[in-house]
Amino acid sequence: MEKDIEHKFSPLGHPDEKAFFAGPQSRWKELVFVVEVFFEFIRGFRMLHFVGPCVTVFGSARFEENDAYYQLGMKVGAKISQMGFTVMTGGGPGIMDAANRGAKQVGGRSIGCNINLPFEQHPNLYLDKWMNFNFFFVRKVLLSKYSFAFVVMPGGFGTLDEFFEALTLIQTKVMKPFPVVLFCSDFHTHLFEYIQKLAEVGTIDKNDLNLFLLTDSLEEMENHIQRFAIDSYGLKRKTSVPSLLFGENGGDHK
Repeated sequence: MEKDIEHKFSPLGHPDEKAFFAGPQSRWKELVFVVEVFFEFIRGFRMLHFVGPCVTVFGSARFEENDAYYQLGMKVGAKISQMGFTVMTGGGPGIMDAANRGAKQVGGRSIGCNINLPFEQHPNLYLDKWMNFNFFFVRKVLLSKYSFAFVVMPGGFGTLDEFFEALTLIQTKVMKPFPVVLFCSDFHTHLFEYIQKLAEVGTIDKNDLNLFLLTDSLEEMENHIQRFAIDSYGLKRKTSVPSLLFGENGGDHK
């Protein structure tokens, strides 16, 4: 029984990442880890440099195609694409699959930053380009780096982690005040009440409640992104020239 419990709850991530968080390692092992992280960042920079302005959609991997939240995710992906953005997701199933699928159905671009896991997570079928990441924190950085807005749909710990990290980076002015949309008020009612409680007791400023929009409306989402991403920054698609020095191909291949 003890072995079964240990197996059930043992970490399932990349072994080097598990070793890193387990405490001090030998200097050599930690140097190797840093080098691996460096090259994963470089691979991500090369892949995403040419994908154009993105909007990242966060959400659970566990919703099936017949679920209402999945269907809504398709509409969100389609709407974002129609605004001229590339839809970026974590690249896996569920809401990620739905948003990428919605983008492809209207002829938009669809990008995935997939994490290597032995369960739940695998690249979905609606991606023009994707990268498989070994390290969670590298993936999280790149999901934020190339996005001008974030749409947060129903999800679990990972989705909440990404939502609060975006808010923290904006609140602390590490990131520009890009729009964050919290979609589905029925699902997020208690979360919104909790955040209001934080403002009431003073652990966040009351103005921090304006860092995100809670909505059920695709039109309201579109207007919010239009105002705070496109209009605020005069956003236009830039054309970058691939560099032979870095082995870049303009992002035409997976």
